[in-house]
Amino acid sequence: MSTYRVETRPETTTAGITGTVPMTEIGRIADRIPEIAGWLAERGSHPGGAPYFRYRVIDMAADLVVEVGFPVPDGAALASGGDVAVGSIPAGRYVTTVHHGHPDGLVDATGALLRWAAEEGLTFDRHDTDAGDAWAGRFEFYLTDPAEQPDMAQWDTELAFKLAD
Repeated sequence: MSTYRVETRPETTTAGITGTVPMTEIGRIADRIPEIAGWLAERGSHPGGAPYFRYRVIDMAADLVVEVGFPVPDGAALASGGDVAVGSIPAGRYVTTVHHGHPDGLVDATGALLRWAAEEGLTFDRHDTDAGDAWAGRFEFYLTDPAEQPDMAQWDTELAFKLAD
Protein backbone atom coordinates (compact mmCIF):
# COMPACT_ATOMS: atom_id res chain seq x y z
CA MET A 1 0.00 0.00 0.00
CA SER A 2 1.44 3.36 -1.05
CA THR A 3 1.46 6.44 1.12
CA TYR A 4 0.71 9.72 -0.62
CA ARG A 5 1.53 13.16 0.73
CA VAL A 6 0.95 16.70 -0.40
CA GLU A 7 3.96 18.83 0.45
CA THR A 8 5.25 22.27 -0.42
CA ARG A 9 8.71 22.40 -1.97
CA PRO A 10 11.03 25.34 -2.67
CA GLU A 11 12.45 26.14 -6.08
CA THR A 12 15.63 24.13 -6.59
CA THR A 13 18.38 24.82 -9.15
CA THR A 14 19.19 21.93 -11.47
CA ALA A 15 21.61 20.87 -14.20
CA GLY A 16 20.10 18.63 -16.83
CA ILE A 17 19.91 17.38 -20.38
CA THR A 18 16.59 17.27 -22.25
CA GLY A 19 15.82 14.90 -25.09
CA THR A 20 12.88 13.66 -27.12
CA VAL A 21 12.58 9.88 -27.17
CA PRO A 22 9.94 7.18 -27.54
CA MET A 23 9.21 5.31 -24.31
CA THR A 24 11.02 2.25 -25.71
CA GLU A 25 14.26 4.27 -25.97
CA ILE A 26 14.19 6.12 -22.63
CA GLY A 27 17.49 4.47 -21.74
CA ARG A 28 19.13 6.68 -24.37
CA ILE A 29 18.48 9.79 -22.24
CA ALA A 30 19.06 7.96 -18.93
CA ASP A 31 22.55 7.00 -20.10
CA ARG A 32 23.51 10.70 -20.05
CA ILE A 33 23.29 11.03 -16.26
CA PRO A 34 27.05 10.34 -15.76
CA GLU A 35 27.80 13.02 -18.35
CA ILE A 36 25.95 15.58 -16.20
CA ALA A 37 27.85 14.52 -13.07
CA GLY A 38 31.09 14.97 -15.02
CA TRP A 39 29.96 18.38 -16.29
CA LEU A 40 29.31 19.47 -12.70
CA ALA A 41 32.73 18.18 -11.54
CA GLU A 42 34.49 20.06 -14.36
CA ARG A 43 32.93 23.25 -12.97
CA GLY A 44 33.94 22.57 -9.37
CA SER A 45 30.46 21.49 -8.30
CA HIS A 46 28.66 18.23 -7.62
CA PRO A 47 25.14 16.80 -7.50
CA GLY A 48 23.13 18.29 -4.66
CA GLY A 49 20.69 15.38 -4.51
CA ALA A 50 19.42 12.28 -6.25
CA PRO A 51 19.32 12.11 -10.05
CA TYR A 52 15.90 12.72 -11.56
CA PHE A 53 13.81 12.21 -14.65
CA ARG A 54 11.49 15.10 -15.44
CA TYR A 55 8.69 14.30 -17.86
CA ARG A 56 8.03 17.61 -19.62
CA VAL A 57 5.70 16.33 -22.36
CA ILE A 58 4.14 12.88 -22.47
CA ASP A 59 2.64 11.10 -25.47
CA MET A 60 2.98 7.41 -24.69
CA ALA A 61 2.00 6.50 -28.28
CA ALA A 62 4.69 8.75 -29.79
CA ASP A 63 7.47 10.67 -28.06
CA LEU A 64 8.30 11.93 -24.59
CA VAL A 65 10.21 15.11 -23.85
CA VAL A 66 12.33 14.04 -20.88
CA GLU A 67 14.97 15.84 -18.85
CA VAL A 68 17.51 13.95 -16.77
CA GLY A 69 19.67 15.73 -14.27
CA PHE A 70 20.56 16.57 -10.72
CA PRO A 71 19.61 19.24 -8.23
CA VAL A 72 22.71 21.33 -7.56
CA PRO A 73 23.90 22.80 -4.26
CA ASP A 74 22.55 26.18 -3.18
CA GLY A 75 24.83 28.95 -4.32
CA ALA A 76 26.46 26.99 -7.14
CA ALA A 77 27.46 29.54 -9.81
CA LEU A 78 26.74 27.61 -12.99
CA ALA A 79 25.85 28.64 -16.54
CA SER A 80 24.41 26.36 -19.20
CA GLY A 81 27.00 24.88 -21.52
CA GLY A 82 27.06 22.24 -24.22
CA ASP A 83 24.04 19.95 -23.89
CA VAL A 84 23.66 20.71 -20.16
CA ALA A 85 21.16 23.40 -19.21
CA VAL A 86 20.90 25.04 -15.81
CA GLY A 87 17.26 25.22 -14.80
CA SER A 88 15.05 24.58 -11.83
CA ILE A 89 12.51 22.40 -10.16
CA PRO A 90 9.60 24.79 -9.70
CA ALA A 91 8.42 25.75 -6.23
CA GLY A 92 4.95 24.65 -5.25
CA ARG A 93 2.79 21.93 -3.85
CA TYR A 94 3.54 18.37 -4.96
CA VAL A 95 1.87 15.00 -4.51
CA THR A 96 4.63 12.55 -3.55
CA THR A 97 5.08 8.87 -2.88
CA VAL A 98 8.01 6.44 -2.85
CA HIS A 99 7.98 3.34 -5.04
CA HIS A 100 10.07 0.48 -3.65
CA GLY A 101 11.00 -2.00 -6.35
CA HIS A 102 12.19 -2.36 -9.90
CA PRO A 103 11.73 0.72 -12.09
CA ASP A 104 9.48 -1.41 -14.33
CA GLY A 105 6.86 -0.93 -11.59
CA LEU A 106 6.86 2.85 -11.98
CA VAL A 107 4.10 2.81 -14.61
CA ASP A 108 1.74 1.15 -12.12
CA ALA A 109 2.94 3.38 -9.26
CA THR A 110 2.30 6.46 -11.40
CA GLY A 111 -1.18 5.26 -12.32
CA ALA A 112 -1.98 4.69 -8.64
CA LEU A 113 -0.73 8.18 -7.70
CA LEU A 114 -2.84 9.76 -10.45
CA ARG A 115 -5.96 7.82 -9.34
CA TRP A 116 -5.42 8.80 -5.68
CA ALA A 117 -5.06 12.47 -6.61
CA ALA A 118 -8.25 12.34 -8.70
CA GLU A 119 -10.15 10.74 -5.79
CA GLU A 120 -8.88 13.55 -3.54
CA GLY A 121 -10.03 16.21 -6.02
CA LEU A 122 -6.48 17.43 -6.67
CA THR A 123 -5.55 19.13 -9.95
CA PHE A 124 -2.09 18.87 -11.48
CA ASP A 125 -0.15 21.73 -13.08
CA ARG A 126 -0.44 20.37 -16.62
CA HIS A 127 -2.11 21.15 -19.93
CA ASP A 128 -2.77 19.49 -23.27
CA THR A 129 -0.63 20.42 -26.28
CA ASP A 130 -0.38 19.13 -29.85
CA ALA A 131 2.75 17.25 -28.74
CA GLY A 132 1.06 15.62 -25.72
CA ASP A 133 0.41 16.14 -22.04
CA ALA A 134 2.70 19.01 -20.83
CA TRP A 135 3.63 19.09 -17.13
CA ALA A 136 5.11 21.91 -15.05
CA GLY A 137 6.71 19.36 -12.73
CA ARG A 138 6.46 15.59 -13.05
CA PHE A 139 9.52 13.99 -11.48
CA GLU A 140 11.04 10.63 -10.60
CA PHE A 141 13.92 10.96 -8.12
CA TYR A 142 16.17 7.88 -8.06
CA LEU A 143 17.01 7.64 -4.36
CA THR A 144 19.06 4.43 -4.48
CA ASP A 145 22.68 4.49 -5.65
CA PRO A 146 23.13 1.54 -8.06
CA ALA A 147 26.78 1.26 -6.97
CA GLU A 148 25.60 0.53 -3.41
CA GLN A 149 22.52 -1.55 -4.33
CA PRO A 150 22.78 -3.24 -7.74
CA ASP A 151 19.53 -5.21 -7.21
CA MET A 152 16.97 -3.01 -8.97
CA ALA A 153 14.16 -4.77 -7.09
CA GLN A 154 15.48 -3.04 -3.94
CA TRP A 155 15.54 0.49 -5.38
CA ASP A 156 13.51 3.42 -4.01
CA THR A 157 12.17 6.00 -6.44
CA GLU A 158 10.25 9.06 -5.32
CA LEU A 159 7.46 10.31 -7.54
CA ALA A 160 6.72 14.05 -7.15
CA PHE A 161 4.02 15.66 -9.33
CA LYS A 162 3.34 19.41 -9.09
CA LEU A 163 -0.18 20.52 -8.28
CA ALA A 164 -1.85 23.53 -9.89
CA ASP A 165 -1.64 26.68 -7.76
